[in-house]
Amino acid sequence: QVQLVESGGGLAQPGGSLRLSCAASGFTLRVYLVRWYRQAPGKERDLVASISSGNMINYADSVKGRFTISRDNGKNTVYLQMNSLKPEDTAKYYCNVPLRGDWGQGTQVTVSS
Repeated sequence: QVQLVESGGGLAQPGGSLRLSCAASGFTLRVYLVRWYRQAPGKERDLVASISSGNMINYADSVKGRFTISRDNGKNTVYLQMNSLKPEDTAKYYCNVPLRGDWGQGTQVTVSS
């Protein structure tokens, strides 16, 4: 079982910023492709961003230019820096390691004035 823990969510103002963390335990995260997803109530789960072991990066069109995915291999952690937040970014955010087929518990992001 893959052990992944998301953190860093909370309440932000429109135009504000949050940084989410995905920390892995029990395996070396740097050798895997990692993805961030989000899901709002009543909506489908959407892919937000991904980063490969070779630092190949992809973003959903809805977050391009605003979000940045990165790794700190020394901390066995993948980050999602979220800037210029919009109300439509409100969702529960999850990290995923597709090859392992496992998920973290998620962290809630709410963007509201």
